[in-house]
Amino acid sequence: MWTSKALALLLAAAPIEAAFSWSSVKTGGGGGFIPGIVFHPKTKGVAYARADIGGIYRLNSDDSWTPISDGIAQDSTWHNWGSDALAVDPQNADVVYAALGMYTNSWDPNNGAIAKSTDQGSTWTFSNLTFKVGGNMPGRGTGERLAVDPANSNIVYYGARSGHGLWKSTDGGVTFSNVTSFKNTGTYREDPSDSTGYESDIMGLLFVTFDSTSSTISGATSRIFVGVADNTTASVYVSTDAGSTWSALAGQPGTFFPHKCKLQPTEKALYLTYSDGIGPYDGTNGAVWRYDLTTSTWTNITPVSGSNLYFGFGGLGVDMLKPGYLVVAALNSWWPNAQIFRSNDSGTTWSPIWEWTSYPSMNQYYGLSTPNAPWINTGFWEVTNDEPLGWMIEALEIDPFNSDHWLYGTGLTIMGGHDLTSWDSAHNVSISTLANGIEEMAVESLASVPGGSELLVAVGDDSGFTYASSSSLGTAPASNWMAPEFTTSTSVDYAGLAVADIVRSGNSAGTQQLGVSSNGGSTWSIDYGASTTAYGGTVAYSASGDTVLWSTASQGVMRSQYTNSFTSISALPATALIASDKQNDNYFYAAYASTFYVSSNNGQTFATGGSLSGASQINYVIAHPTTAGKVYVSTNAGIYASTNFGSSFTLLTSALTNVYEIALGVGSGSTWYLYAFGTGPDGNRLYGSADNGNTWTDLQGSQSFGSIASCKLAGSGNVAGQVYVGTNGRGVFYAKGTITGGSTSGTSSTSASSTSTSHATTLTTITTSTTTTGSTATTTTHTSTAATTTSTCTVGQYYQCGGSGYTGCTNCASGYTCVAQNPYYSQCI
Repeated sequence: MWTSKALALLLAAAPIEAAFSWSSVKTGGGGGFIPGIVFHPKTKGVAYARADIGGIYRLNSDDSWTPISDGIAQDSTWHNWGSDALAVDPQNADVVYAALGMYTNSWDPNNGAIAKSTDQGSTWTFSNLTFKVGGNMPGRGTGERLAVDPANSNIVYYGARSGHGLWKSTDGGVTFSNVTSFKNTGTYREDPSDSTGYESDIMGLLFVTFDSTSSTISGATSRIFVGVADNTTASVYVSTDAGSTWSALAGQPGTFFPHKCKLQPTEKALYLTYSDGIGPYDGTNGAVWRYDLTTSTWTNITPVSGSNLYFGFGGLGVDMLKPGYLVVAALNSWWPNAQIFRSNDSGTTWSPIWEWTSYPSMNQYYGLSTPNAPWINTGFWEVTNDEPLGWMIEALEIDPFNSDHWLYGTGLTIMGGHDLTSWDSAHNVSISTLANGIEEMAVESLASVPGGSELLVAVGDDSGFTYASSSSLGTAPASNWMAPEFTTSTSVDYAGLAVADIVRSGNSAGTQQLGVSSNGGSTWSIDYGASTTAYGGTVAYSASGDTVLWSTASQGVMRSQYTNSFTSISALPATALIASDKQNDNYFYAAYASTFYVSSNNGQTFATGGSLSGASQINYVIAHPTTAGKVYVSTNAGIYASTNFGSSFTLLTSALTNVYEIALGVGSGSTWYLYAFGTGPDGNRLYGSADNGNTWTDLQGSQSFGSIASCKLAGSGNVAGQVYVGTNGRGVFYAKGTITGGSTSGTSSTSASSTSTSHATTLTTITTSTTTTGSTATTTTHTSTAATTTSTCTVGQYYQCGGSGYTGCTNCASGYTCVAQNPYYSQCI
């Protein structure tokens, strides 16, 4: 049995009055996979969306979204930004439930929880589970796995993964017990041979759907349907006695997995979508079925057949105001576009949202716009005509109070519109991106350039963004980083004496994975000195911008001057940390394990620098933006500083230990603030210091950043007291305030929209990648454990080594094996 600890949302470990007020840097487009959207069935305007790694959001009346889980994913509870299911209470519009957790395998050491809010997400209580929840696992788009009895608000069902079966609460989510009469806990494993447990875990239960038209027994709805990932015996089960007994639903389709099951109460019918894959990436066959509750008969209403059926079905929207009207979506039609079908006669006939005329010409019965995120047009739709309608479409809903209003989730954003019924008359609809307020990106690197671009953001899946000034932080960029456009940009750096010069690295082998800019990141060009086999890792630009040092993921540490070909730096271990002195072109710095390295000849050679007595692991290295030779190093023992180009170091303070990423930013007067993620007097949090680390102040308060080991950090080079935090799933946060000694006066920046707001990790390094444009779960500490130089084409732990269309290195470093995560991505495990 689970028992609720009744933990309030506002249980901050640090004094709130000491913290800054945080806002989101705006992209306006989401940026990752939205697997679930839920409308309240009886109260107009209440709806929620869940992201796989970026938390939960509530819909606003202006089509924007408000994050409602930002306070519940602290360092020790980072997995709470993963959400595997949502449910609303049909009798109370203020109540919302969520199944929280990130992974069911060893990547997440934490058991999951069922969270409940009675005020639409302002505060939460938790019923802790005795097993894990997989918000970023395969099959996360099925469901919803949570459901509240429409006749009894005290009854809540949850269908678990991993063979844990069906669970029930009879006290409004305070406690849950296993429904032992429900025997089939699922048999399907996506890849039983996967040693990581990511694809070899039992998929379990897929959805819980109540029949609100059925009678009640002792105040509970009598008929309940549950979906199971079992394609060998039966996948849909029914109870007609309020959950006391269960049986396989007679006459049901076989072979495929059910993804969605929706009731149309006026018709007294269930609609179900099926796919031969569990999603969200796979599926090459599938079906749509209608089940008549009155006659207990099944009807195959699949919109297409034969060669036109090359995908499974996921998203399903049923119109509650117009019986017989519905839309369904291809789960994955990877080329040339997603496909959505509309029926106004209960699935007897269908019309598509596009169709071929004479190949390659087609009729497109829609118009597209992205006013909230123009970079989606320039970075995706204009680059290729493939998939403008999206991919990985599992969430698809019609507003129960407005037949024209519909929303659907993709691997990139939320889309939809307000003229769905025009499909029935003009056979044309207007579709927009509608994810304003959702910020669901895994941030790989941040930089703020003194005298230059205010913020450079390297991200997974969406390349990256440039914000020229602080005033632009609340405006969605016109373009992401393009020409070259890397799927994932892993690092970005600037030249301290030539601040318009920027360099960035990408993570997709097969083309040159370095981009350079001479105008602060407004436009880019390819660095042709890079080979097509080197990728990933981190970059450092020399002070004058003539030399790039690149600690690659595939070929060790390399150097190039004047855009010439890169040569290997044999003195440095592979994956070493690197940094450049920002004022002296001769100096680069590096670190590996507990050893610090210095180059005084522009990176040509490196020698061992000063020792860091008491530290056994260096986590990050930064150079002072305006003072030559001043270097800071974060370690497991605290922060060390050097004023003589790394020849010797001094431990700044013992107040912070186990320090991860650090940053410097302009402070009040002539001071520079020092920022650090580490273990301090208020726990594992973000701290700031105005006196070079002598005293520290908690800047975080109740704001969640997820695991501090995976956070990225930058202090503003231009705005006093402004600091940026890049998260592993919730984009970039920023705040502005004054740090004085050991206390803080925090003020929020006024340039961000008040409604602006997608894996994470413990202290070990993990990476889970999805598709090239879905939401990527990337977690990195800044450490390495094996000093292996790479002379052949091999890649390190957690980097890509295969997948459809992949042309990079397929050999993993010693000790690791290339394991398929999905048809499009394999990684070294």
